[in-house]
Amino acid sequence: MTLEIVTIPCLQDNYAYLIKGPSAVTLIDAPDAAPILAELTTRGWTLDRILITHHHWDHVDGLADIKAATGAQSYGPRAEADKLPALDHLIDAGTQLGEGPDGCRVLAAPGHTLGHVAYYFAAAPALFCADSLMVMGCGRLFEGTADQMHDTISAFAALPDETLVCSGHEYTASNVKFALSIDPDNAQLQTRAADVTRARAEGRATVPALLSLEKATNPFMRAHDPALRQRLGMEDATDAQVFAKIRQLKDEF
Repeated sequence: MTLEIVTIPCLQDNYAYLIKGPSAVTLIDAPDAAPILAELTTRGWTLDRILITHHHWDHVDGLADIKAATGAQSYGPRAEADKLPALDHLIDAGTQLGEGPDGCRVLAAPGHTLGHVAYYFAAAPALFCADSLMVMGCGRLFEGTADQMHDTISAFAALPDETLVCSGHEYTASNVKFALSIDPDNAQLQTRAADVTRARAEGRATVPALLSLEKATNPFMRAHDPALRQRLGMEDATDAQVFAKIRQLKDEF
């Protein structure tokens, strides 16, 4: 792999990520300064830039302390500038940040918040999607609509199957329980549930995960699947309507 990716547990169940390429070290989100700065020190890495996905406190609270300690440049979505801490650079969806292996594309990811963005590093490949697409789930719709989140996740589904899904929380165990409640006959999901249970019992992270596995087992990526649609009694509904129903059921689970 051209890029080295380090998953850093923060707070109760958040994840931040360090990405080391040939010419830059990048941090995705800043939930808490202490574990991130400790990881940088342990590895002897110098942080160059911080990429923020959205404005929620558990993704930005460590930003000021990390900037003060490292001098790294900070980037975040222009659409949420009024809700974010002061940033060095405001960016828009569609922007390309950097070149070569360290370069990433900024993707629109509305749904959880209206201005949420994701960062796609083609060299890995890896998608840093925070609270939009979650491993085995998707983020709650605090600001956006189900249609927006469905569009977001549909766009992610078009990325290469070998893409690593690097989401912002360790929610996989609870997400798997919900998935089994609406998709109990999915053999790949049953296998994955056992794998997740084992991993968490051993204290291992379940994030990142392969996009191909998400597409096979994450119900929020399978609104088009005939078996799931039949189980929900929504054979004649649109994919977006099925997605909205799945989100509603998860909210009530």
